This record gives sequence, C-alpha cells and structure tokens, in this order.
Amino acid sequence: MRVLAAMSGGVDSAVAAARAKDAGHDVTGVHLALSPSPQQHRLGARGCCTVEDSRDASRAADVIGIPFYVWAMADEFGRDVVDDFVAEYAAGRTPNPCLRCNEKIKFEAVLDRAIALGFDAVVTGHHARLEQGVLRRSVDEGKDQSYVLAVLRPDQLAHAMFPLGDSTKAQVREEAARRGLGVAEKPDSHDICFIPDGDTAGFLRKHLGDSPGDIVDDTTGEVLGSHSGAFAYTVGQRRGLKLGRPAADGKPRYVLDISPVSNTVRVGPAEALDVDEVVGVRPVWTNGPRTEPFECLAQLRAHGQVFPATASPDGDRWIVRLHAPARGIAAGQAVVLYDGDAVVGSATIDAAHKTVPA
Repeated sequence: MRVLAAMSGGVDSAVAAARAKDAGHDVTGVHLALSPSPQQHRLGARGCCTVEDSRDASRAADVIGIPFYVWAMADEFGRDVVDDFVAEYAAGRTPNPCLRCNEKIKFEAVLDRAIALGFDAVVTGHHARLEQGVLRRSVDEGKDQSYVLAVLRPDQLAHAMFPLGDSTKAQVREEAARRGLGVAEKPDSHDICFIPDGDTAGFLRKHLGDSPGDIVDDTTGEVLGSHSGAFAYTVGQRRGLKLGRPAADGKPRYVLDISPVSNTVRVGPAEALDVDEVVGVRPVWTNGPRTEPFECLAQLRAHGQVFPATASPDGDRWIVRLHAPARGIAAGQAVVLYDGDAVVGSATIDAAHKTVPA
C-alpha cells in the first residue's frame, strides 16, 4: 500500500514510519506545520511543532530512507483546534484539544488530502491497536492513546495504521536507538502543544481579556471572593482560588461549576463533585452504532480511571450511568466507552449529575 506517515519529529512517529516501511509499504513522510510561529512552540520538553521538530522529522526520514515533505496546516489548526479551545473555555466547558486535533486535522484534513493524492492510509505513532477495524488499547497502559483516538469514525479507521500498539514506550525507544534514529532519547512533549509554557489561564486571558466576577459558596450562596475570568477555572480545581478564609468545617473548597452567563464560579466540598450519571452528545461509534442499553467501561478523561457503567443510547446522545461515582467531571471533556480493551465510541460530555443521594 501507499501510506503517508505523519512525522511529528518525535520518537514514536519515526519508529511507526520505519515499521510501515519494514512491512513492505510504499511510505512517504510528512511533517505537519501547525504553528504560524513555530520557533515559539517548545519550552524544554513542553510543546511541539517547532523548526527543530521539523528538522528532526526530516533527519528521521533520511535515516529510514523515505521521501519527506512539510505540509503547512497552521490555518486549519488555528481554526479547528485553537479557536475551538478558546470558544469552549469561554462557554464554561473544558475541552481536550488532542481529541479535536485527531478528529479535525490528522484524520480529517490530512486523511482527506492523502486519499486525494492516491495514498491508501495514514500512519501515526499513536499508542493504540487496530485489529480488523476495531480500535483497542495499547499494550502499554501508561501510554495508551485510544481515548484521544475514539473520535474516529469507522471509515477513518479503515484508512489508519497504528504500528506501535503492541509495544511499550521503552521498547520503541530501544528500537529507535538500534535504527540509528537521533530522536531515540528525545523527551515527549507534554500538556497542550500550543501553550508551551503551560500557562493555560494566561493564554486564555490574552484571547478573551479580563472579565471579573464572583466566586460563590454553592451551599450558602455567599460571595467568597472574586475572579478576573471564569475561563481560568476548571471543575475539580482546588488550588489558586485565593478565597482568603477557610470553609466552616476547615476542609478545602473545590470548583463545582462555572457559569459563563452569570460569570460566577461556584465552589464547595469535595463530595459535591461526585457524579454517577453522564450525558454525552454528538456520539461517534467507532465500530457500529448500538441502539439498546449495554454494559461497558467508561473513561472520562485521558489516562483517567475507568468506571463500570451502563450506557443507554438516546437519539443523538448517550446516558451513561456509572456503577460507582466519579469525581470532578467537566462538560466539554469526552466520555469514551470500552468493551474490555476495545473502543465502542465516544461522546462529548454535556452534563454530569448525581442521582443517588449520599
């Protein structure tokens, strides 16, 4: 097959491209230039998409012995990932930009272009397995990325290849060193690639400006303090509230809810974060839709805990009832359902409730 290997400049994508070539495929490497100012997108091990990353990808392609190109996709990335990220926070939700990037860039814009150019599939260095069209977890549980791939439709998975799913990250690095790839020990990028300094609140403030409002006690309705922008808070947050005085029982307070309409942040005790029902909208079925309630495992954040659950499809949404309460679940995140280690599908969390009294 003719396959296009998306090469980020890191070790995973380099080894994935090399394995695709070893498997007998006709491989072409491509680096996605996603930033309009790539020299500013890495600080230490944070971030990605720099000139350095492009050069690392090019050198890896030379070692592997495959053609290499750079595709400028900063406009698409800015519109579909960065602007979406800012808009979601402005609406009081907590998005996952990695899911959006996989959905809109790597497996929509890139895949569409690849197919138009005559390629049969796109290869990436994601840690996940794809077996007979079924997306499964990686054997390396600590590096598993099936959660952020669960936005892919069956027709997209039919043109995807994930060669690393049967290897641990340590094995990938060892293989890269054996192959003479200079990225063998390159640190992984962390956090949000377009916020390399990790200051999400500062990034959002630059885009949204200050918007002062109240921090309110969820139990009493008392105004406890003020904020300069509700976008700087996420559900479950404990640190940085700067309330000035403790709760009456001396226990810490947590962010329970963010309301962009009233511009208020409501805080309360940890137990008030517990939910046992999650409503998901815009569902994506990775292996065919289901119409009846079914038992599954629900994952509510990347690398987060997995909860036994009952999922009930309800038109264009899911009602997911957790068998044990989860804590600190925010709208805008994804709920991904699994049957064992196989991904059933994903949906965007619209609401989370506590239905069983304490």
